Amino acid sequence: MASSGTKEHITTVTIFNMLANYKWGDKLVLTLFAFAWNYGQFDAQTEHGAPLKPKLNILKDLIGTALEVTHCVIEFNELPSKYITMEVPALSSAMDQIPSAAYWTVRSIVGCTYQIVSFTSKRYEFALSTTEAWEPSTRALKLKTILEDLRKKMKECIQYIEKMRDIESYQMLVDLFKINQIDNMKALKALICPRDDVQVNLDVLRKKNVLLLISSLHISEDELMILNLIYNESRVLEMRSQSPYEIVWIPIVDQLTDVRQRYFELLRAQMTWYSVYHPSIISTASVKIIREEWHFKDKPILVVLDHQGRVVSPNAIHMMWIWGSHAFPFTTLREEDLWREEAWRLELLVDGIDATILNWIKERKYIFVYGGDDMEWIRKFTKEAKAVAATARIPLEMVYVGKATKKEQVKRVIANIVQEKLSYCWQDPAMIWFFWMRLESMLFSKFQLGKDEEHDLMMQQIKRVLSFDREGTWAVLSRGSSVLVNEHGNILWSALFEHDQWKENVPLQGFDAAFQTYVATLRGNSHPCCRFEFSHNAGKNPESMKCPECHHYMEKYTTFLCCHDEGIVPSLLALSTTNT
Repeated sequence: MASSGTKEHITTVTIFNMLANYKWGDKLVLTLFAFAWNYGQFDAQTEHGAPLKPKLNILKDLIGTALEVTHCVIEFNELPSKYITMEVPALSSAMDQIPSAAYWTVRSIVGCTYQIVSFTSKRYEFALSTTEAWEPSTRALKLKTILEDLRKKMKECIQYIEKMRDIESYQMLVDLFKINQIDNMKALKALICPRDDVQVNLDVLRKKNVLLLISSLHISEDELMILNLIYNESRVLEMRSQSPYEIVWIPIVDQLTDVRQRYFELLRAQMTWYSVYHPSIISTASVKIIREEWHFKDKPILVVLDHQGRVVSPNAIHMMWIWGSHAFPFTTLREEDLWREEAWRLELLVDGIDATILNWIKERKYIFVYGGDDMEWIRKFTKEAKAVAATARIPLEMVYVGKATKKEQVKRVIANIVQEKLSYCWQDPAMIWFFWMRLESMLFSKFQLGKDEEHDLMMQQIKRVLSFDREGTWAVLSRGSSVLVNEHGNILWSALFEHDQWKENVPLQGFDAAFQTYVATLRGNSHPCCRFEFSHNAGKNPESMKCPECHHYMEKYTTFLCCHDEGIVPSLLALSTTNT
């Protein structure tokens, strides 16, 4: 007499022979259907079922697992061949495993059938032997192991398919931005709402120049405030029929938690322009083109699309900080035209920031713009500057503009300057931030245009101010609009302190020339280091840079910096050298 295991095997093979022309998934479905048709109501029909309930629960668990294996096998057959083939190891391995999985699934169903027949013939009084009682649970464990392995392979297959779809979507986006379109709708929809579930109606952007403000959630309050002012100004221009642009905020968030969601909503509420409804609608393909084609890292960038959806600038944020809406339409040609209109004058440094200084310029006053965080130097410098101005009988004004970093220390310096009445100063942190951001933007703009460092006077002077700020104290002296000197703080203090040594030249040369000549003499005897820092998260950084003093190429170093209270990303790329 054959054992129960042998009977199960023979019956299972017979079923497979009967279903030889069907796919593996179909074989399983038909087998389960036949089982359900014949024994689906067994539990309800069984009288006095309480003693059999534990045994029936084991059978239900086994049948449930068989059903899940069946679903999984069918899912493998339905995977899109466009994105995955048998060359993918996970799919190839799963397809090799499916015949075995199907065999044990059908055999398990056959075993359940025998068990139910046994219950029916012997009623609930029949007590199964230990071996018989444990067989269904052992089989269920085997099927669950098979199911777990198939699900693991299915997960790998789905990840592979998603990767292929992302590659396809990415390439479609790249191609889309290269093709001339009737308007910008197709490009915008593909980029920011591929699933059509964005709250903002994109039709309001049709055939308009669109600036994509792309940032993380770390965009600062200073950036938002200044950008809001510039954007609101552009609305006034629009009322004058000068047709500017629209801005759409695209936040890049890797993992959106409840805290980040609330912060996103807080930031969005501060913006007067359009925004995507939710960060999650930005597809993987969109994020990839933003990072790889437009070089977004962490610092905000401003990608400019014209009315046809073409990218006319991969990052116009520098133009926005320097010239505001006056830089419209934010093309490279416009950027070059704006630089041709500029000159190395005080308005370049402070234009659009402080009307008080612009009034001083109109009055042709001497103006010291200075910065740093050394309070002792500030006291000595302002004292000597006032003394020289009084002796020379020249109208002098001074303004403190802080530092590019160390916000908390700058706040303490400002408090001391105001209390001691040392000079005029900017007390609004946003003004200080904007001053330094404009200077850094000028440098990046010049780099993007590929300007010759050695023969570009404005670039040389901008680099000097930025370098002096990194090293300590500095000052720029102008007479009205004309800049007379741009120098390291210690050199200028020495020139003022040693006024007696050059004041005799003033009657012959004039104050301006006499002071410039003496400062140049001191500079020749001093060689302070020049240093620049560029954040790795700011986008594309210059591969090389020439020293603004000696014009040799500067050495490149990597440093790590954390300023704690300022929210500055800690990894910075520092470029530094000593003059040679």
